[in-house]
Amino acid sequence: MHRQIAGKLTGRVTKWLVLAAWILIVMVAGSFASKLTDVQNNEAASWLPGSAESTKVADELSDTVDPNNIPTLVVYDKPGGLSDADLAAISEQAGEISTIDGVTGKVLDPAALDSVGMGGVSEDGEVAVTTVTFNFGSNGWADIPDAADEIREIAKIDGATVHLAGYGGQAADAAEAFEGIDTNLILATFAVVIIILLFTYRSPILWLLPIVSAAFAYMVSGGVVYLLAKYADLTVNGQSQSILGILVIGAGTDYALLLTARYREELRRHEDRHEAMAFALHRAAPAILASAATVVVGLLCLVFADLNSTAGLGPVLAVGVAVTFLVMVTLLPALLVIAGRWMFWPIRPTFGSDEPNSSGFWSRVGTRISPHPRRVWVVTAGLLVVACFGLFTLNTSGLSTEDTYTKEFDSIKGQKVLVEHGMVDNSNTVQVVADTDQVEAVEASLAGVDGLGTPTPAQPISDSRSYFEATINEDISSTAAFDIVEATRDAVHAVDGAGAEVGGGSAFYLDTKVASNRDNQVIIPIVLIVVFLILVLLLRALVAPLILMATVVLSFGAALGLSALLFEYVFGFAGSDPGFPLFAFVFLVALGIDYNIFLMTRVREETVLHGTRQGSLIALGSTGGVITSAGLVLAATFLVLGTIPFVFLAELGVAVALGVLLDTMIVRSVLVTAINLDLGEKIWWPSKLDQGPADTSAPTPAPVTTQV
Repeated sequence: MHRQIAGKLTGRVTKWLVLAAWILIVMVAGSFASKLTDVQNNEAASWLPGSAESTKVADELSDTVDPNNIPTLVVYDKPGGLSDADLAAISEQAGEISTIDGVTGKVLDPAALDSVGMGGVSEDGEVAVTTVTFNFGSNGWADIPDAADEIREIAKIDGATVHLAGYGGQAADAAEAFEGIDTNLILATFAVVIIILLFTYRSPILWLLPIVSAAFAYMVSGGVVYLLAKYADLTVNGQSQSILGILVIGAGTDYALLLTARYREELRRHEDRHEAMAFALHRAAPAILASAATVVVGLLCLVFADLNSTAGLGPVLAVGVAVTFLVMVTLLPALLVIAGRWMFWPIRPTFGSDEPNSSGFWSRVGTRISPHPRRVWVVTAGLLVVACFGLFTLNTSGLSTEDTYTKEFDSIKGQKVLVEHGMVDNSNTVQVVADTDQVEAVEASLAGVDGLGTPTPAQPISDSRSYFEATINEDISSTAAFDIVEATRDAVHAVDGAGAEVGGGSAFYLDTKVASNRDNQVIIPIVLIVVFLILVLLLRALVAPLILMATVVLSFGAALGLSALLFEYVFGFAGSDPGFPLFAFVFLVALGIDYNIFLMTRVREETVLHGTRQGSLIALGSTGGVITSAGLVLAATFLVLGTIPFVFLAELGVAVALGVLLDTMIVRSVLVTAINLDLGEKIWWPSKLDQGPADTSAPTPAPVTTQV
């Protein structure tokens, strides 16, 4: 950003105009942001592409089988056995359940299930099941918890424990897991950031301005995303909305730390705070812009994903980062200038004073690295490679329902009761669609598929097509269920001319896994190429971008390897979601490269005056404190995801936090600096930047000009 433009944004009058403009914007955008949950799309169709076989089946059955039907099991468990009076009471309760708002079709009590061969009572007589189907429309999933509570009020038998299982039970538990997530997650994130900023700034009041700016960015980005979801068909779900808040607050605080550090430095050089901010913006904004642009472009690469949920996540988060950048280079500077130097109390940066931390920790680190830089970077890289071996323990085959959450919910308990008593979860079925004239042959082809129940009578769905269902006696998202779906597909596809396709709950999860694996293979190379090109343009060199990309990928591998060991041996997680590596990669590469950008833009700036080796030491000492603080903030914000009892988000939070800490504490400070010191001017090849005599002398530590 040109200094004249920067000065105009924070002039004596324009600073108030900027503040007024953002207040007006946030008042309008905030009203839209409050309605963001109304445009969420958490249906299965919003996740999978139209080319997936389960999606095709759902489309074919849309006029016959309502996709909004939610099969639910009411599981009664009474040690010692259910009496005839108990079963009669359960039958009576089934009638009451049928009157609950949202219940559609027949409620089948245990006797009715037994009559159609679906096993309403276990052989030992201790467990009985009633089946219920809910339908609240396409956006009615939020109504499930209330309906579940009504069932629990009705379904009471002395001495028996009642569980809700099946789709409905899982949906009710998911609603409980995510209840109040938006508000609670944001409040927790702000609390963590405030604590870190208090220690970082060592000021009881300065933290207010970055927090206010981050809050503005969060509300405005939520409003923009709402408008895009409402009028531009952008897919938003609960997952993307949760991550949006975390990313906006974390990235916004990072940008605020960098700008505030540069502003404090300029306040010691310029008596007029408006002039100081103009210089600070002129020097810090390019690095912040490069960082934000890298994250935005990296996230937009997700639009190439097969999974609709992943493809939609990219634009949602990209909007958040773009808005955050605008807020942090306009509103925050205006607030800092309006507030004046007193905001830094008790250590005010007065004009002409020396920077109090001119020989800080990172300056000393540079001094220790400089005598033997090659030895340092070889050993550091070797340790990171060793950490990468933990990847061999990473299991991304998917998680069963039981393993999806970090605590045991009611639906999981109900599922376990069914398994222990040899009963089938009849809410989990395969749906087979085929040409009517071949449907009998298709049914017959399933005779040898283990784990598949007896097919229901075929029903027509059009003049030429029919469908039937068969239960899967395995957990809906388990590997065993996937094997049954694959065997079913192999069997029906082998019937010539039948046009048979297989869908259903387990088929949906299987297709999600397949799409996730494809996205991992496609998106990761795209992100690497795009980020590399951005670095080439930013640094105007080839060697330095290659080095930075190699270090970030190495950091990613080490973070994922260490995380995998934590997941298995510390947290006891059963595995990971197939999409976990891609999400972790995009966040770690896009965010991890930020810190290298902050460092290397300062190295390039100092190289012009001091040469590469001396410039690297100055840059490390100058940016060390602020980048470390930024890394701690971002790591802490992502760790907040661990408060949600959802394994995928907990794993993502841990992996990103660990990767960010590796980037800030080891990769950026030790590995990259050591390589810079070892290679010297060669890192700028093929540019002419550093071929003068300034870099020929041995490196010596230089005074630190900025320290947070």
